[in-house]
Amino acid sequence: MKILWVKAGKLLPVDTGGKIRSYNILRHLAKEHEVTLLSYYGGARDSDYEAAIAQRLPGAHTIYTAGPEGTLAQSLDYILQLPSIAPYAVRKFTDRRVRQEVARRLSDDSLDVVVCDFLSASLNFPETLSAPVVLFQHNVETMLWRRMAETEKTPLRKLSYSIEARKMSAYETRTLSRFQHVIAVSDHDRDAMLTLSPACPITVVPTGVDTEQYQVVPSVSGRPPLIVFTGSMDWEPNIDAMEYFCRDVWPAVLGAFPDARFQIVGRNPHPRVQRLASSSVEVTGTVASVIDYLRTATVVIVPLRIGGGTRLKIFEAMAMAKAMVSTSIGAEGLDVTHGRDVLIADNAQAFADSILLLLRDPQLRRTYEHNAAALAARFDWSQIARRFADVLREASANFRASRNPQRAAVLPVQP
Repeated sequence: MKILWVKAGKLLPVDTGGKIRSYNILRHLAKEHEVTLLSYYGGARDSDYEAAIAQRLPGAHTIYTAGPEGTLAQSLDYILQLPSIAPYAVRKFTDRRVRQEVARRLSDDSLDVVVCDFLSASLNFPETLSAPVVLFQHNVETMLWRRMAETEKTPLRKLSYSIEARKMSAYETRTLSRFQHVIAVSDHDRDAMLTLSPACPITVVPTGVDTEQYQVVPSVSGRPPLIVFTGSMDWEPNIDAMEYFCRDVWPAVLGAFPDARFQIVGRNPHPRVQRLASSSVEVTGTVASVIDYLRTATVVIVPLRIGGGTRLKIFEAMAMAKAMVSTSIGAEGLDVTHGRDVLIADNAQAFADSILLLLRDPQLRRTYEHNAAALAARFDWSQIARRFADVLREASANFRASRNPQRAAVLPVQP
């Protein structure tokens, strides 16, 4: 197949869940198909990125869109965009030059299918599509913004999130049915999207893990205990999770194991995260690789209370045979089972008790480690990319069949 993939923002470095998912699917698709990445980004011009992405994914085309830099400039831009019916999380990734380039490429009859990666890129596509376009939805954005509005305590930020949630609900509902097909990353997300747009044609392609990079490691002694969280520390759901854990859960763990340590591992820690650092809590900031931190972890946690999509960090830790404690939201969309390969806890006391259970019983912890590794091994990215390609191929065939009813009559029935 000849595939055009349109993504807002830089794809490198591969340091967030969405980037990890997109990059790994792209690199595996490129082994068997002709794939062109159209990557557009704002902020400061980055010629190193443009050269690196062209080397990693030959044929990649980048567009520099400029745009506001810094918190003050972005806040002013947000205020100026308030009258727009489109949510700011989409509007800010819309650019005239990108729209022109997308329209030009859509007119290329040799394209088999186009991927709109995330809802953020969707306004760059024309209303009437002359080629099959598949929307790759890593999150249910409406659900994400609603949760952020519900949990936010700061009045001004809560108002902003509430406005964005209302706009996102209307926009996402309209947009889901505009594309040829939609790919969700979990059954949970699919069901949530269908409540917004019941006629939306949607298929689930689950998240994956690079089992060559994240390999099983020997179980650690847990003396002293080391608890680890990994993630982008400038993302609101992760910030909220760390504040919640350090305030409501961590004291109970320290009460039982005074020598325990907690590592918050991830790029660009927000000042709210930096303030959590203490004699027992380390905020690492950007690291070359999370693998070394996962290797020495006794227990890995995902105490998310807001968010959407699926948490790749869970499969990465599981692939390395790590015992996991997560909230239901943290493990949402993953094929995990409480009591077998993960412990699910949705309040502070239960979360602390689950960690302590694993710390006090090394044999039980090793059972969870073994089960976690066995589960993750089923979701290597090479397998996920094949399923993704199958959906693209079917979407392309259905689009062309809809334009040629005689051909539609002879298309094979999908099992």
